[in-house]
Amino acid sequence: MTAAIEVRGVGKEYFRGVHHTRTRLLSQTISQWGSRLVGRSLDEDYSAVDVEPFWALKDVSLTIEQGKVVGIIGRNGSGKSTLLKIMAQITAPTTGELKLNGRAGALLEVGTGFHPELSGRENVFLNGAILGMSRGEIARKFDEIVDFSGVEAFIDTPVKRFSSGMHMRLAFAIAAHLDPEILIIDEVLAVGDAEFQRKCLAKMKEVTSDGRTVVFVSHHMNTVINFCSECVLLEKGAIQAIDRPRAIADIYFSSENRRARASLDFAWDSRPGDDIARLCGARILDADLKEREDFDRGEKIGLEMTFEVLKPGYGLLPNFHVFMQDQCAFVSSPQQEEELVPGVYKSTMWIPASFLNTGFYVISIALTSLNPMLIHFYTQEVLRFRVSEKQGLGVGFDIPGVVRPTIDWNVALTDG
Repeated sequence: MTAAIEVRGVGKEYFRGVHHTRTRLLSQTISQWGSRLVGRSLDEDYSAVDVEPFWALKDVSLTIEQGKVVGIIGRNGSGKSTLLKIMAQITAPTTGELKLNGRAGALLEVGTGFHPELSGRENVFLNGAILGMSRGEIARKFDEIVDFSGVEAFIDTPVKRFSSGMHMRLAFAIAAHLDPEILIIDEVLAVGDAEFQRKCLAKMKEVTSDGRTVVFVSHHMNTVINFCSECVLLEKGAIQAIDRPRAIADIYFSSENRRARASLDFAWDSRPGDDIARLCGARILDADLKEREDFDRGEKIGLEMTFEVLKPGYGLLPNFHVFMQDQCAFVSSPQQEEELVPGVYKSTMWIPASFLNTGFYVISIALTSLNPMLIHFYTQEVLRFRVSEKQGLGVGFDIPGVVRPTIDWNVALTDG
């Protein structure tokens, strides 16, 4: 297939600190005057602070094929936004090169590409001109852009008076409707409401169905999994992995939850809880009651907690909170609370075989009372396990959703 974006050995260097310069702005002069008042010399202001270089990106090479939807994820400071700015040709790389095969439209920080003194209408035409479109082409798209953005009542108002949400709505409408072959989108959808986010995702799917390319940064992993065909994981300015979105999500969240494991035991003086009950430990079990962390989708999975009841007279309800990546899969507990006498108890929940989807899961553990409502302990994300599928049994692509139960189906030919 034809490459829409080629990134070859790209690096981007920035500098921490103050650049030494002979030029003085008025603000700098005032700052010097303030420094003298507190006893700092001019030399301290402009000579003692060293400039420290750092690389936001290091030797990044990436090819994105035409018509692909590619997600880029990583922790804050990993270089995601810097890479998008280079792809959008807003920032030049320090090393390496970028090749774009097609016209690119970018939606980065809120307000990027807008002139604050111009009206919304004027900014639509300005952005279209920057993309190389004629005035007639922009005029044909104008009503569609305004209708999608929902800011028609303010379209002749200077955009400096727009809220951040209005900025984002109009910016997305411009980027998506002015027919770029490549659409580059940063995490600005977090500004919009849920309805507008759905509109944006539907529009991006429409864009890709026409064979155009989308590069998308988001911290909402479920959106990346459901929307993207490929995913890139950045860490400290370098590419750590490129794979299917769910596989990358598993790598990302397993590194985020390093403290979680297949079992845990608490020392006597560090057990979570109160004067009614305390958590002693917990385990993830297979059908043979052995501790395990990796399971096939066709196996049942046991979650066991051990707790000590210290006081009688309370109805107790053990419960497990199961999370897949950044979303709650389910919370489960016995159907009713039970009053337990003092002593040590084990409570086990069994997740049936062929119930969970493939992926990485973390578990939180709690013990509660309903009458009165009390939380005796709630220990977050302390257990983890992974569900995979035997090679050859999968469907060859990521199936969305947290649960994927095997359910009886019937298909029959009708007389009609």
